Amino acid sequence: MAPKAKPAAPKPAPSQEKREFVHPSAKHARKQAIKDAFAIQPISAFYFFLAANAVAALFSPIQDCDETFNYWEPTHYLSHGYGLQTWEYSPEFSIRSWFYIAIHAIVANIRRLLPHSNKVAEFYFLRYAFAVGCAFCQTLMWRSICLALSPRVGIFFIIATIFSPGNFHASTAYLPSSFAMYMSCLGAAAFMNWRGGIKTAMGMFWFAVGGVLGWPFAAALCAPFVAEEIFFAAVSDQDRMFESALRVFRGVMAGVLLVGLDASINTFFYRRFELVSWNIIKYNIFSETGGPDLYGTEPWTFYFKNLLLNFNIWFILALVSLPLFLLQKLFMRSTGETFQSGLRTFVFLTPFYMWLGIFTLQPHKEERFMYPVYPFLALNAALAFHSFLTFFGNASPRTLVGKIPAKLKLAVVSLGLVASAIVGLARIGGMYTAYHAPLSLYDPLFEVGGRGDTVCFGKDWYRFPTSYFLPKDMHAKFVRSEFRGLLPGEFSEATTGFGFFGGTWLPTIGLNNKNEEDMGKYVDLRMCVFMVDTQFPERGDVELPPNEPDYAKNVDRWEEVKCLPFLDAESTPFLARAVWMPDWEIIPEGFRRKWGRHCLLKQRR
Repeated sequence: MAPKAKPAAPKPAPSQEKREFVHPSAKHARKQAIKDAFAIQPISAFYFFLAANAVAALFSPIQDCDETFNYWEPTHYLSHGYGLQTWEYSPEFSIRSWFYIAIHAIVANIRRLLPHSNKVAEFYFLRYAFAVGCAFCQTLMWRSICLALSPRVGIFFIIATIFSPGNFHASTAYLPSSFAMYMSCLGAAAFMNWRGGIKTAMGMFWFAVGGVLGWPFAAALCAPFVAEEIFFAAVSDQDRMFESALRVFRGVMAGVLLVGLDASINTFFYRRFELVSWNIIKYNIFSETGGPDLYGTEPWTFYFKNLLLNFNIWFILALVSLPLFLLQKLFMRSTGETFQSGLRTFVFLTPFYMWLGIFTLQPHKEERFMYPVYPFLALNAALAFHSFLTFFGNASPRTLVGKIPAKLKLAVVSLGLVASAIVGLARIGGMYTAYHAPLSLYDPLFEVGGRGDTVCFGKDWYRFPTSYFLPKDMHAKFVRSEFRGLLPGEFSEATTGFGFFGGTWLPTIGLNNKNEEDMGKYVDLRMCVFMVDTQFPERGDVELPPNEPDYAKNVDRWEEVKCLPFLDAESTPFLARAVWMPDWEIIPEGFRRKWGRHCLLKQRR
């Protein structure tokens, strides 16, 4: 007879089960903690930002001649001893910071220590440095968004940023407004992330860096965060009020020290004491000569149209982010959010509206003026999209929205995101194919050009990329066109007896702050070894102005070295200008791009 089997021991209740201890420092525990806090690894977020910025570094055209003449050319002067000089760098006016330029010149010169160095390589090396630095700053802001708000908002922030033409333009532009955008990311990251303590002083410092080294007005973006600090201090006890005052004091002192450092560096270059930040503010606000309005004014709708082109649906979401937030607080069930966290979210939304409102009221408008607020636009849009999804996904089954199947909701949201990304990429592709010719035209000069040759510009003066694209000791010159404003002069190349960088402080001739033409900026056409000009053959036999002939047609005098397609924006319909359109015959005429030819010509001798 078989022995009876022993009954199996009863299983312990779930509450009595022995759970495996996982030490918080274990690798898989750390990974899970990161996933819970950020949804994706921070290094992955960095790679997303870096990929988008690297594309911009390689393919983005120079959109603004101010980038060329006010930043690339002074950097070229510090690195190579010559370059074009605008009136802003005249010691008489001193409204550009040599500290800002010197930092970038040092970075660009690092490329000269590496193999196969040339000036074009220096240009792109600095652009890649912008891409890395911008991605780092964006990643830190994304990290703070995940910690202060939610990982899902952080994901939407990434999407809104990397697929936007706005980021394509701003991330690697050599402009103080782009630098201020980087510092806005760092400042916002410090203010938003309270883990490890309140970082008011650090946040104020980063905004001060953006304001002092970059663009003074960008420092105003920290105002809502400082106001938040003051408000919470006012409703706190005496000890916390003292701690708050100490944090603000440290931030102010950091800014003052930074102003002193900037003044000392600029004093070295200008050979006289200069507060460049104050000079910029004085010119833009208190100028008696017309200030920036001399360079054109735009209607109040300018930024709304521009931001819609550069961010499409994300701009609309950013505009409605505050109303959506308030409606969510008023009509939706409480999500357990405290008054403090709700107020903090309100503060995060404020910089975008403040900046857009202030600059919409200014008569003189330029796309680059919006660069410092791009991170806040993406943040507002991400928060609005998060609010929309919360409503869309949690609607009561008794409502019309609640009766929509979950899969259909997901499909609608996914299609919206994909459509937005496609439109953004189409604009990026359109910008590259339309306007990249000036960055690809000059390579033959390294073979057919000689030292001391001149490359002349007439009506295309504002399309000159920078002297970094010209061989060593080849200079850019101007011949007279129909333009009647002030063109750049040249930094003095005097060295003996004038110390280092004499061109930064020696008196200038023919520079003024009234945008008045100076005839001394032009050379005779016979002095031009090369000429850069753009043809627009699809405009037909339109009579050209006397000072802007079609140089390429004069084959007896000019030999064609290289020509590249360049968009004829005047003849191209709006939609074809706004986004990339294929040049297929089946495309209706009203949607096809019209092309010109951007040409490098050599004068026959």
